[in-house]
Amino acid sequence: MDNGEKPQTHFIDTSNASAARMYDWLLGGTENYEVDRVACQELLTIAPSTQQLARSNRDFLRRVVRFLAAEKRITQFLDHGSGLPTQDNVHEVAQRVRPGAKVVYVDNDPMVLAHARTSLDDNENTMVVDYDMRRTHDIRQATEGFLDWGEPMAALFVSVLHCLPDTDDERDPAAVIRAVTDQLVPGSYVVICQLVSDDAAVRDGVTRLMAKATHDNWGRVRETHEVRRYFDSLEIETPPGLGDVIDWRPDSPPPPAHLRPTDWVEWGGVGRVPDPAQRP
Repeated sequence: MDNGEKPQTHFIDTSNASAARMYDWLLGGTENYEVDRVACQELLTIAPSTQQLARSNRDFLRRVVRFLAAEKRITQFLDHGSGLPTQDNVHEVAQRVRPGAKVVYVDNDPMVLAHARTSLDDNENTMVVDYDMRRTHDIRQATEGFLDWGEPMAALFVSVLHCLPDTDDERDPAAVIRAVTDQLVPGSYVVICQLVSDDAAVRDGVTRLMAKATHDNWGRVRETHEVRRYFDSLEIETPPGLGDVIDWRPDSPPPPAHLRPTDWVEWGGVGRVPDPAQRP
């Protein structure tokens, strides 16, 4: 692991739930606390398919990284809001295809950072950066010399943008995507998905619950048309285009309509950074 990350200066808060630790519990992990498990149980009462979505989202991450490494020959990955290390992390998937692939994990959750530094200590092609993902300029500076920003890379925003609130400045999720995309050379890729729902009761209920459980360290569940706008400057990779990530180049037939969640889904896809003259 590259040692370019800044020293950890904050402590693990066990009095409030953490989205990263909740996700860990939903995936069957053990790096979580009672406060996280209680929040997950409340979440499941509002959106019963949450655990299924967490697992299908993780499967999407594996597929999309493998696709980018194998078919698009991408050897650099910038994973925003990476969460707690689990099986088949980005570097493991990418390096099975491209042994020299470099992966930067960006997160500012102290528990995520502690576990990542321990588990990645012997991998010289990984780096952990302790920054809020919205600090795009700082992330660029911190990774100079490790990533080659003059070559294509993949920027990942997988199941993380719903953690960011809407703002009127550069911290808005759409503005963050634009800031990162503007730094990428043509031929790079941006992977985006987040939780969406057509049901206002689910959107509002989950947003209220998560804001309370995480002490306002949360954004909101959005609608499909809002997430679609995140791809405005990108060329959508087809097939399959944008949609429920369970349908994104699946390894096995996806479930039929009557067995799919009706409360919410992980929605998004993959976009390619075009040449400047071709940008919308």
